Amino acid sequence: MGKYKHISFRREWSIDTDCAYMLGECETYVNTLTDIPLTPEDRNKFLRVSLIKGAQATTAIEGNTLSQEEIEKLDEGWRLPPSKEYLEIEVKNILEAFNTLLHKIVVENKDSIINPELIKEFHRMVGKNLGKHLDAIPGKFRNDNRVVTKYLAPDYKYVPDLVERLCSWLRREFHYNDGQNFPTLVIQAIITHVYIEWIHPFGDGNGRTGRLLEFYILLRAGLPSIVSHILSNFYNQTRPEYYRQLDQAREKGDLTDFLKYAIQGFRDGLKENLYVIQEGQFSIFWHYYIYEIFADVKYTKKAAFKRKRELILQMPLNNEYDVDEIVLLTPGIAKKYATVNRVTVLRDLKELQELGLIVKIGRKYKANAGILRALMPSKKS
Repeated sequence: MGKYKHISFRREWSIDTDCAYMLGECETYVNTLTDIPLTPEDRNKFLRVSLIKGAQATTAIEGNTLSQEEIEKLDEGWRLPPSKEYLEIEVKNILEAFNTLLHKIVVENKDSIINPELIKEFHRMVGKNLGKHLDAIPGKFRNDNRVVTKYLAPDYKYVPDLVERLCSWLRREFHYNDGQNFPTLVIQAIITHVYIEWIHPFGDGNGRTGRLLEFYILLRAGLPSIVSHILSNFYNQTRPEYYRQLDQAREKGDLTDFLKYAIQGFRDGLKENLYVIQEGQFSIFWHYYIYEIFADVKYTKKAAFKRKRELILQMPLNNEYDVDEIVLLTPGIAKKYATVNRVTVLRDLKELQELGLIVKIGRKYKANAGILRALMPSKKS
């Protein structure tokens, strides 16, 4: 094993000040996401998107060409033609694995130490029913030698011992069930994923298995399920850099740069998802605010009252629209305004301006969400 010095089972990395700060940011974002109140409907929506993005990303890295939109259709019962059925099976295996692990950790509150049988089980989940499209036996260590691009993986005779040593080292190094903090668990998740790539215990499906282990450890660490796709998504979006970092870490025998690369992507993904979820929550409060304003509006024509209220409810935040675009915002809005003239449209817009719900910018109009944002606590207070 002299040529495999990178598989050292030692702490071959360092965490500098910048990386430690990013890990602190990650923990803050996770805590904030955990505390955001979501309706069951919104939580299910965010979770579905997260799992579909994760399945698309982790299979795309390995060459699966299905888009997020296609996977959404598959999740709704759509089927691919027989020639592409294996692509469908690949993503459905990942979705099923995600849901199985979520149920065990979140619902049953059960987790396991990383051991060889668990790693085999994860590979079995990944490779189920793929037949000849998986160059391996699901759940079985390889019994031949493999070259991955230019990397000759360790001789197959050493694989059982290497996996056993990896699991023992993870328990010693990261002190599972002994008061691990969140940053330590993030590092463990990333390191475990990389070591599976290096040991390459299976003939095929190692990347998906390693990233599934990473997903599992992060969930175990308390990562909210609605953002469980972030690292796989990041690796896929930066695929050339992902492979470059893996190769560089192996050649140098040092994981410092790979950790910084992954943690930065994790931090940025958490921040981006927090913004999306907060904007979704803001949209809900904006709609409540609109209903409150209209509750005080006296009207003589109910149809005109409902038309104006529906218009402002359907107007997206942060975008500007001219009059022609406004009357076509949605099929429902288009139907309501198809029977009135332009003077009526302009009058509706003027009345919404007077209520403070829209603002006019040149020839365009915009939802005046700033009036509600002004009521929110200042970040500087």
